[in-house]
Amino acid sequence: MRLNRAFKATAAASSLLLISGCGLFAESSASNSSGFNPPDLKAQSKLGATEGQVNLVAWAGYVEDGSSDPKANWVTPFEKQTGCKVHNKVAADSDEMVKLMKTGAYDAVSASGDASLRLIASGEAAPVNTDLVPNYKDVFFGLKNQSWNSVNGTAYGIPHGRGANLLMYNTQQVSPAPMSWSAVFEDASKHKGHVTAYDSPIYIADAALYLRETRPGLGIQNPYALDQKQFDAAVALVKQQRPNIGEYWGDYLKEVSAFKSGDSVVGTTWQVIANLAKSEGAKVKAVLPQEGATGWSDTWMLSAKAKHPNCAYKWMDWIISPKVNAEVAEYFGEAPSNIKSCDHTSDPTFCDTFHATDESYWKDIAFWTTPIEQCLDGRTDVKCVPYSKWVQAWTEIKG
Repeated sequence: MRLNRAFKATAAASSLLLISGCGLFAESSASNSSGFNPPDLKAQSKLGATEGQVNLVAWAGYVEDGSSDPKANWVTPFEKQTGCKVHNKVAADSDEMVKLMKTGAYDAVSASGDASLRLIASGEAAPVNTDLVPNYKDVFFGLKNQSWNSVNGTAYGIPHGRGANLLMYNTQQVSPAPMSWSAVFEDASKHKGHVTAYDSPIYIADAALYLRETRPGLGIQNPYALDQKQFDAAVALVKQQRPNIGEYWGDYLKEVSAFKSGDSVVGTTWQVIANLAKSEGAKVKAVLPQEGATGWSDTWMLSAKAKHPNCAYKWMDWIISPKVNAEVAEYFGEAPSNIKSCDHTSDPTFCDTFHATDESYWKDIAFWTTPIEQCLDGRTDVKCVPYSKWVQAWTEIKG
């Protein structure tokens, strides 16, 4: 199975999207009272001659040259076609990505939403001229001009793929079948010691999303835009959950193992994890709860200090081209960003499984976005709790 090889290739990265609390941008860089106000940088107006190489920072499984799996190689054809030699640095977490991009040694990065605003606000990421990326026209509409990859209509990157944080449960141990996140919050004590959750400060948004639906009086609109009262309520819910947690997961191979052994019977997951767990005999099912869910969408972002911007533009266009984007999506386990990629997957049911073309499905997903002091829901009469405080709260929650 192709995904098995992808998991083995990424195991060394451990917690693939795990966020740590360092390297946060200063809130002063986004101090405009009307909202987020990044540095005034201009997008490249036209492409010039390619520079012969491109230096990338990426998640494991995104920049494959055949060394991890002979069947996964979209780097070599790119190099032959463009003359741009690819140098890639695999990052273990979003914090490392931010730190590496600040060195100025890298041209582009596959940033998740929990890192992208940090890069934009600090001036590390340059606006992107999408007219210079021909395949951008075929990117799903729901991934364009979003809060984690654009500011005031200006694109700061090229969407790569997306996934949802689902609720997975053991069909033999958890009954009736849960359809709400209450299974891991209010009802978590029913499976004390066997509940699992994603190991990251951004998980506080999962609690906020649940409270948005169950405690409307709090006025939560965006789970990443929480004033102090809203934030305190979300933290309190996660603290209430804490005694019922058997383990927090960051390495999805370990989550598969925990559900197979019975150490975990209910908790957050990704579709690809559920698929793998099922293939290895675990009696599990993953669902999108009635409250919706959080999720992640990765964006290829161009460094404002890029030494090889023309090769970087070529790479961004290449990685979202239909066939290549399909290969990456299947190898990594996510929905592709290019509408035409679904015609190129080796598994004809892949896009259905990952809801790639179902925009109504993604409307219920609140994609990771860096929490900042300027409330992302548009409120100007209060300050929202920035990510640095999320990190502090998460440390307290985990003890």
